[in-house]
Amino acid sequence: MMKLKKLVSFVLVAVCTLSLAACGGSSGDSKESKDKEAVKAEVIDIDLTQEEYAFGVDKSQPELLKKVNAFVTKIKEDGTLDEICGRYFGDGEPKAVESAKLDESKDQLVVATNAAFEPFEFTKGENYYGIDMEIAALMAEEFDQELVIQNMDFDAVCLTVGQKKCDIAMAGLTVNKEREEYVTFSESYYSASQRLIVPSTDDTFAECKDAEAVADLLGKLKDSDAVGVQAGTTGQFYVEGSDEWEFPGLPAKCAQYKNGSLAVQDMLNGNIKYVIIDAAPAATIITSINEMQ
Repeated sequence: MMKLKKLVSFVLVAVCTLSLAACGGSSGDSKESKDKEAVKAEVIDIDLTQEEYAFGVDKSQPELLKKVNAFVTKIKEDGTLDEICGRYFGDGEPKAVESAKLDESKDQLVVATNAAFEPFEFTKGENYYGIDMEIAALMAEEFDQELVIQNMDFDAVCLTVGQKKCDIAMAGLTVNKEREEYVTFSESYYSASQRLIVPSTDDTFAECKDAEAVADLLGKLKDSDAVGVQAGTTGQFYVEGSDEWEFPGLPAKCAQYKNGSLAVQDMLNGNIKYVIIDAAPAATIITSINEMQ
């Protein structure tokens, strides 16, 4: 009887030992999985560039340009612009903007945009939101016109206005000579910059103190590396190089995306190394994507 009890005890100990070993293996896998899931997107808090946003007006409408400039001056001076920005950078509640249908028999202000550039323009359901979109709604009201918003790819925005299919481009546009071939820019309404987005596991830029230090490290990338950008934006000029902007360009490949969110997600999937995009959208994008990780 004693031998039987000892045998049973031995079996129980063996089973428990095997169970603990199995649990230990599962715990390790769980930790590895958790570490993998913990990789998030981070913005390097250094401005790589200094830019000015403005609206691109149809060259054949000089009177509209005068009205737009007067309106920009007005909303900057009376605090309206700060109030709008506060709804997106502070604790305010963004306002929905509706678009009427295009009707040439009506007096309409037709705006070209790329509604994939939060917080300047984006959609929820059938409505538009964003700093530019709220400005567009107030502008149309000021001009006593009906607002029509035409959503399209970013690199088509200025071209469409240049073809006289829209009156004005409002899409977080940085003023540059290439775009001035198609539109006349209004007075600036927002100062912007480019920022670098990296995976949280990458500490390459941790000791950088200024844009020059970041640029030096980016200059050491290989031609097998890829940096993501939203097509047609300043980020693309920064990566590919631009004489106008005095950007020397990077040795890495430039991976173009329809919007910054797709670029950041591809980075987290390991398909590209980094992303360069405007500072305000960068902050919004990583907050949204990190919440889903």
